Amino acid sequence: MPETLDGTVAIVTGASSGIGHATALALAAQGATVVAVARRRERLDLLVATIDAAGGAALAIDADIAIELDAADVVSRTIATFGRLDTVVNAAGVMLIGDSVSSPVEHWNRMIDVNLKGLMYVTKAALPHLVDGVTGSARGVTDVVNISSTAGRTTNPYAAIYNASKFGVSAATESWRQEYAARGVRFSAIEPGAVATEIANEQENSRAWYAQQAELGDVLLAEDIAELVAYIVSNNRRVAVGEVVIRPTHQA
Repeated sequence: MPETLDGTVAIVTGASSGIGHATALALAAQGATVVAVARRRERLDLLVATIDAAGGAALAIDADIAIELDAADVVSRTIATFGRLDTVVNAAGVMLIGDSVSSPVEHWNRMIDVNLKGLMYVTKAALPHLVDGVTGSARGVTDVVNISSTAGRTTNPYAAIYNASKFGVSAATESWRQEYAARGVRFSAIEPGAVATEIANEQENSRAWYAQQAELGDVLLAEDIAELVAYIVSNNRRVAVGEVVIRPTHQA
């Protein structure tokens, strides 16, 4: 049976929209104090106001986690404000797909910077505090949940660098899981298929792919992924969910 997250502190990146936004709400509803991280401050402020109005607690930090110092500052401010860290959800991500000849290299760099390096920077800064949190909590466990993709397990044309970034996320998560399992820090990778979020509108190629998926049937909602995150981190310490693939029913 899921445990309460009362007394825990969670960092959620990409919290201004989509999976990150829905996850921040879901964890707050279970009692976690949420540190909501993204670049769009006005959206974070609205999210914090929503959580506060529902009786929860949250802090907004506007930062670009693709910048190492920004990512480290997020963790430092979290510890300075709340004195602990129990959960990290790396949900920030971009998908800029297209023909490899015409795709700007800036798109490739941005996907690696956000999807992989940003996740790496946040995790690196958080790890010492997550290890400390294992012994400093009655729950006896802490969590890192990384939002990967089905593109992190199967390749697609026109998505070479997006595939590379998400394969990297899934691989790093499993390596960290093995490294920290005995120390009580659980690592989980969630690999969603098509989800109705703003990532679908980042460029024409993305919109076309999502429109094709929608023609086949319903796509997932951000709340579906958030519910899964909440399940993973609220499990008893004896239960570690290493990897979950979640797709719309129609998606092959």
